[in-house]
Amino acid sequence: MADHTVPTAEFGICGGSGSLSLDFPAALKDERVTVLATGLTFDTPFGLSPSFTHFRVETPSDTRDVLAVRMHGWRRGVKRADASLQVFWVFERAGVRKVLADGGVGSLNHLLDPRDVVIPNDFIDLTSKQDIYVRGDHLLIMRQPVCPDMAGHLYAGASEVFGRVFHRGTYLVTEGPRFESVAEIDYMRRLGADIVGQSFAPEVFLARDIGACYAGIYIVVNYAEGVVREWEHDELKTIFFDESATIARIVLDTIANASLDAKCGCADLRKPSLLSIPDERDT
Repeated sequence: MADHTVPTAEFGICGGSGSLSLDFPAALKDERVTVLATGLTFDTPFGLSPSFTHFRVETPSDTRDVLAVRMHGWRRGVKRADASLQVFWVFERAGVRKVLADGGVGSLNHLLDPRDVVIPNDFIDLTSKQDIYVRGDHLLIMRQPVCPDMAGHLYAGASEVFGRVFHRGTYLVTEGPRFESVAEIDYMRRLGADIVGQSFAPEVFLARDIGACYAGIYIVVNYAEGVVREWEHDELKTIFFDESATIARIVLDTIANASLDAKCGCADLRKPSLLSIPDERDT
């Protein structure tokens, strides 16, 4: 049983495999950051939440409060869909307006190599998750799933430190936690996706469900099965550890630099639902 009250925050961070190997944000030792609390858990309608870190970022013009969760809230004994619902219920209660994510992905596009960085602008969801919503009272229009303003900040930051950064691409989401077979990857490539991973959905549409903007930064850590050459576990591990601080700092800089009131158009893609679905969960 959690006894914490959800604090107010403008930003929510779904930390992924891209930043997993360090203690975010404390390990960055950034003078702009003050860690306010760690180990925060909250009771939600979907079960006890994962642990959150609450921190504050000072900018020249204001301060931004942030709630961050590690590895998308995934943990043993909890279904990934439930973990996502717990995380985004907390974000909604906190008043989060901007959600940022990171992760490692496989290359479906044979022109993408390990250590390339992609800021996706679209996605294909091949997971079987159903009835995934926190609010469920709006039509979620996904013609522009990613916030162009935040994506622009991620791209600008990544372009300063990585050799090859792509400001658009299609992320294909699989169920996980296993990797895909050669035949599955061949099928997925035919769908026109560029990268494959396990975290972009349901996060991208849960952000829209709660009225928040969403963007993510993803580093290629391996070729998908049957693409270019067989991937090596040591190479994947090395990339995770080598680049985690760099990815984390790009996310932190985006928190500090992104406009909270950008004319990004994301809010226009969330309309009141024409259907009334009763909520029979315990309150």
